[in-house]
Amino acid sequence: IMAIDKVTPAALETSTNQPNFRNIIINGDMSIAQRGTSTSSITSGGYQTVDRFYTGVTTAGTWTQSQSTTVPSGEGFATSLKMDCTTADGSLAAGDLIQVVQYIEGQNVQYLKYGTSSAQSLILSFWVRSNKTGTYIAELRNTDNTRTRSLSYTISSADTWEKKTITFGGDTNSGPNNDNGEGLRLTFWLAAGSTYSSGTLATDWESTTQANRAVGQVNLADSTSNEWYVTGVQLEAGTSASDFEFLPTDVNLQRCQRYCFVKSNGAGALGIATYYTSSSMRASISFPTTMRAAPTLNVTEVSNGYQMNRNSGSDKVDDFTINQANLTEAQIINASDASGTAGQAGTLHADLSTCFLAFISEL
Repeated sequence: IMAIDKVTPAALETSTNQPNFRNIIINGDMSIAQRGTSTSSITSGGYQTVDRFYTGVTTAGTWTQSQSTTVPSGEGFATSLKMDCTTADGSLAAGDLIQVVQYIEGQNVQYLKYGTSSAQSLILSFWVRSNKTGTYIAELRNTDNTRTRSLSYTISSADTWEKKTITFGGDTNSGPNNDNGEGLRLTFWLAAGSTYSSGTLATDWESTTQANRAVGQVNLADSTSNEWYVTGVQLEAGTSASDFEFLPTDVNLQRCQRYCFVKSNGAGALGIATYYTSSSMRASISFPTTMRAAPTLNVTEVSNGYQMNRNSGSDKVDDFTINQANLTEAQIINASDASGTAGQAGTLHADLSTCFLAFISEL
């Protein structure tokens, strides 16, 4: 008779055969970049390249962000997020900062039992590389209740990939709201002025005190030689980090499209269009997945970059706004260039490689 090993909770926690979607972070392998693979001259906050990772910059140098192919060897990663300083700021003003952030829906983390005596710990693991060694800060914020916990990690060897693990104990004080708004926020600090670094580091959960958020953080903006890479970002319940959870590309893309759906980032068909009036053209766009909330539209105003093809000709157009939108589709309208016959139908195309049509529902 074959002996059967006893399965213990500890064994389950450390097993690589973990339940799917244990990683709270979306696109932690930096493989999806719908907006593009490189953005230069960054001096303010926004989503730049890699999906789901917001870049916060407040007058702390100038940056290029890219989806890089520099990755830790033999770990299964193909891409990383790279921050490259192109204009230095060696003397930070009080409110200056640089951050890489992911915002997390409150309804996705209710199982952590925050706000109860059973609040679960979270363990953060990631691969990081920089030429600038020293102390860096990773911060977790319980956003709905304005609570913060910040822990440090050290980059020990220049230009060398290092794996870091950081354990955040659960917040027994209060928990995120059960909704589609921001509940938790994971922040990687890269530079912090005195507004965020002049106090005592918040190594336990506390009501957010700005001065305690990034104490000891190195200034990555102090030289144009500085760069910082990250990949394999995983945040999961427990106190023992599991192997990174690689998802199929289609699954990862769909998860990202809940927050940003790029219908066109280059030439291609967009959808069916009709003339609602002789001077108002409308097109319907369906989303591949349910979005977090009714989206806004980000469109490049490329001169004559879009075209409405109809049976009696075509019209060049370059300006769209959202007329109506819900979680699964949107109607976009052009009322500045269109000139046709009411009721006439056709197809809408992006004609230039620089055309960009994105529906945004980020937190």
